[in-house]
Amino acid sequence: MARTFTSLAFLASSAEEAQKAAADLKAIYGDHDPSKADVIVALGGDGFMLQTLHQTMNSGKLVYGMNRGSVGFLMNRYSTENLTDRICQAVENAFHPLEMQTTDVYGESFTALAINEVYLFRQSYQAAKLRVLIDGKTRLEELTCDGLLVATPAGSTAYNLSAHGPILPLEAPLLAMTPVSAFRPRRWRGALLPNHVTVEIEILEADKRPVNAVADHQEVKSVVKVKIAESENMTARILSDPDHSWSDRILAEQFSN
Repeated sequence: MARTFTSLAFLASSAEEAQKAAADLKAIYGDHDPSKADVIVALGGDGFMLQTLHQTMNSGKLVYGMNRGSVGFLMNRYSTENLTDRICQAVENAFHPLEMQTTDVYGESFTALAINEVYLFRQSYQAAKLRVLIDGKTRLEELTCDGLLVATPAGSTAYNLSAHGPILPLEAPLLAMTPVSAFRPRRWRGALLPNHVTVEIEILEADKRPVNAVADHQEVKSVVKVKIAESENMTARILSDPDHSWSDRILAEQFSN
């Protein structure tokens, strides 16, 4: 069923191409205050889309992206024509981000949300040593690696894929846990986890082998413990063209060269 809306707000990255697109679209369709608009049109690349989704989390706003960046996996194709019709016919995807809770070496706590992934990585020349617990049960007593990430289906085609992790269909109730350059256990290549579990990662020898943690673009240095779980209270809403839905994109990615 086609959706109805009354107002659009255009947000653009700082890239010249995105800024020009915003000016062109505003001249054709007008522009409203983002806090009052029904639909936010994001112009840029995937990084800008993630930024916009974080800003609109739990606002009830729908975000429709058009690619004026580089990769643009999360974006629809750019066109100035028939934008209102495209938005009316677009497919909505609503999803819950991951919530990362960290404790650093000074005992300070920090919480952040991740639409794509939570990533832990070594801070120095020495490999990280991590203990991995799932729902309170130790699953890896000691993982020696350059890093470890937990990715959502939406983020499974991002850094997770570069680290040779699995691509997850958007509808799959799963998370991908993927190591980066695992040294011990040498044969461990990661795991698929139900999306309702709680992952805890303890940093071993934290003083000697410091580790940082990142939730999308928010980084915490020198962590000693990281807790990751899907947020039950936060929701992001994104629109995609029916002939280029997220599910189609993820499926196509699995058969690309």
